[in-house]
Amino acid sequence: MIIKSINISNFRNFINIEAAFSDGVNIFYGNNGSGKTNLLEAIFVLTLGRSHRGASETVMVARDEEIYRLEGVVDSDSKESEISVAFQRGGRKKVTIDKVTAKTSELFDNFCAVSAGPEDSNIISGSPSLRRMFIDIYLSQYSQKYLHDLVEYQKILSQKNAALKNDMDPSPFNELMIECGSKIIFNRQTFIDEIKGLAGKSYSDISGGDEFNLIYQPSVKTGGAVELDELKTAFRLSLESNYQREQIMQTSLVGPHRDELYFEINGYPARSHGSQGEWRTASLTLKIAVHRLIEKKRRITPLLLLDEVFAELDEKRSEALVALFGQFKQLFLTTAAEPPQFLKHNCRRFKIDLGKIISID
Repeated sequence: MIIKSINISNFRNFINIEAAFSDGVNIFYGNNGSGKTNLLEAIFVLTLGRSHRGASETVMVARDEEIYRLEGVVDSDSKESEISVAFQRGGRKKVTIDKVTAKTSELFDNFCAVSAGPEDSNIISGSPSLRRMFIDIYLSQYSQKYLHDLVEYQKILSQKNAALKNDMDPSPFNELMIECGSKIIFNRQTFIDEIKGLAGKSYSDISGGDEFNLIYQPSVKTGGAVELDELKTAFRLSLESNYQREQIMQTSLVGPHRDELYFEINGYPARSHGSQGEWRTASLTLKIAVHRLIEKKRRITPLLLLDEVFAELDEKRSEALVALFGQFKQLFLTTAAEPPQFLKHNCRRFKIDLGKIISID
């Protein structure tokens, strides 16, 4: 998959810019705060309709402006498409593909991208919601059905919580939650099982033999259940045992929205025992794993967006890191300093400064 060009209007610190990109490596230089990360975010939003940082739509609109708009030309599987994503404060997001109104889910159906940057350490050390967001963004690219189930589940959850807050019986929503939520749990477990081996191998390669492990813990007490019907039974029992607590707390306490993902480094909890460097390495190996899985499943090579990932690595380790991602058709790399020499051959270089993108080739 390749982005040929992008037009950005009123997005973060970019007011009105356009840029054309090359196949292969595109390098963006700039000082901290110049907008390098904002550019990668704009590319991610254009292709998938949401921020890789989990930012709200309103936050991404430039200061003192009402609307952001992103337009671009994308070549995916030898098919060229014109995409636009726009959002107005107080309004709704509008997506078009080839000038036809589309749903955000259609972007996930047609395009794919993997980003990696300093903020990814928060996947390891931050709140559970960040870990669920990581799973949702990349599992939605891996499985088209998963995104549909996730959107449906969020609607059901919202309706159930409204019933609880209004002292109404939430039971009518429980069967719907079980049907939809069990599929989400099943797919998350399968996805994490596939990530585990790839991420563990990459972590060992980068760190020189250390162990990295992922453990998925649904809020539903599954009792080791792995089949979908067994998960539905476990979900039902968990809801029944928490019925009174949910009415007292007036919120839903059981379901995929409460799931957790734990990480271990050398057998110890990564969140409490890991260093900043270990968190950074672990988060990178997660992105390596999802890049490989999406490419294998979708038979499309995802865009690769790397934000200052080489800042603390020598050239040998940097080269090894890129090799771990495998093949890429297009790479977007941001850096405040000179990138590794091996990436500077046959690349296109840009300077980002004061909200402008300038080609320096």
